[in-house]
Amino acid sequence: MTTPLPWYREVSPRQWKAMFAAWIGYLLDGFDFVLITLVLTEIADEFDLSDASAAGLVSGAFITRWLGGALLGAMGDRYGRKPAMIASILLYSLGTFACGFAWDYFSLFTARLLIGMGMAGEYSASATYVLESWPARVRNRASGFLISGFAGGSILAAELYKWVVPHWGWRPLFWIGVLPVIVALWVRRALPEAGDWSATARGEARPNPFRPLFTGRRRASLNTALAMAASAALFCVFTPLGEGMVWPLALLAAGCLFAFAAQLGGRRRWVVYVALMCTVFCAFLYSWPIQALLPTYLKKELGYDPAQVTDMMFYAGFGTMAGCWLAGFTGDWLGTRRAYAWTLLASLAFVFPVFAVQDSLVGLGVLLFFLLALSQGISGILPKYIAGHFPTGSRAASLGFVYNTGALGGAVAPVLGAHLAEGMSLGRALAVLTFGLTLLVIVLVGGNVPQRLGRLSDPEGPDDHLVPERPLSSPAASVEKAG
Repeated sequence: MTTPLPWYREVSPRQWKAMFAAWIGYLLDGFDFVLITLVLTEIADEFDLSDASAAGLVSGAFITRWLGGALLGAMGDRYGRKPAMIASILLYSLGTFACGFAWDYFSLFTARLLIGMGMAGEYSASATYVLESWPARVRNRASGFLISGFAGGSILAAELYKWVVPHWGWRPLFWIGVLPVIVALWVRRALPEAGDWSATARGEARPNPFRPLFTGRRRASLNTALAMAASAALFCVFTPLGEGMVWPLALLAAGCLFAFAAQLGGRRRWVVYVALMCTVFCAFLYSWPIQALLPTYLKKELGYDPAQVTDMMFYAGFGTMAGCWLAGFTGDWLGTRRAYAWTLLASLAFVFPVFAVQDSLVGLGVLLFFLLALSQGISGILPKYIAGHFPTGSRAASLGFVYNTGALGGAVAPVLGAHLAEGMSLGRALAVLTFGLTLLVIVLVGGNVPQRLGRLSDPEGPDDHLVPERPLSSPAASVEKAG
């Protein structure tokens, strides 16, 4: 009887190289994306913005994610994961550099739109690239390791904030953010293509995953109009242009996006698309109030200086990173869905204590570490959870569209948190939002709601497209079915 190899020996050097290249992209993605959260108070002072308006700048990078995820995801499905990964880095780097030249609220908001499109493409292309490159048995680990790069980027951004902003202001922080892109492009220049994509591409032409949206002149014109309407409505919702019309515009945008989901999913899969979009939306609503507004809370309510804010962001970032690693192992052990639900349930014990600590830097740091490790870290296996619902041929486009449309919850979260804070303390508003919406996500994921709804219209679909079918009598198969 042969002794099974340790899991890390199952991963070839080529697969580790694929992970490192994608991880570097996520590190830069996290670095560029969280810069705005660190300097919201400085920007608000310079442009004379309210807390709610400043929070809207965080939202700016979310409202174009659905479009970036769809377009760059489709590019990844048709031309390969690697070209889409490179295009996404160039997009969000250009947006970050432009932020440093912003002269008012709208110019900064517009630059954030580019960051959102690039970030969305990075998520869909890199996640599918790594998941399809690694062995099926350890794909939760692959997902967790990859997403930890985003947390590493937030730590790096916080360290630079402490040294740059007090001496030179907030603008150089964005200019510095573009420099590491050269490293990422160099690392990715000679990557092999993802294994699953290459296998399905042999001997066949790659279709356009969005062809259903443009079959016939009438449908193409209608869907182009829907895309323009959704983009314009979202822009108005999160800027002063939509004042007094937020709800009608939000409903218009939602209707357009649901129409796309219905067409992409088809008669048998549209329910899964919509259910996953709603699940991701709630996941961002529980996680992004803290991610976006924690530095503001530390500076305005607790009176921390830049060095103390950096210390707290280090605890939070490293907690998220450690949680992503833990989530990967837990997901491969318990199954993706069970690990997600149980870890979120454990995180609830830390939500209110974090915002009760006032005078202890160490105490707050330790509580933040554990809260972020459990509540944000588990998002490390979210790519695995979502990608498993889609076949290889349309995986990047479907993951990109579903995840990044649901990510609009991240646009709503900081604005909602800032508005709630007008009637209570910011700390209490963040705690209430996080606790309530975490419970909702536990029900959606733990109850396997998207898959159960999908079974109503597609009873023969596999439970997980990323896991090869095994005999039902095997223990591994029973865990995979549960996860």
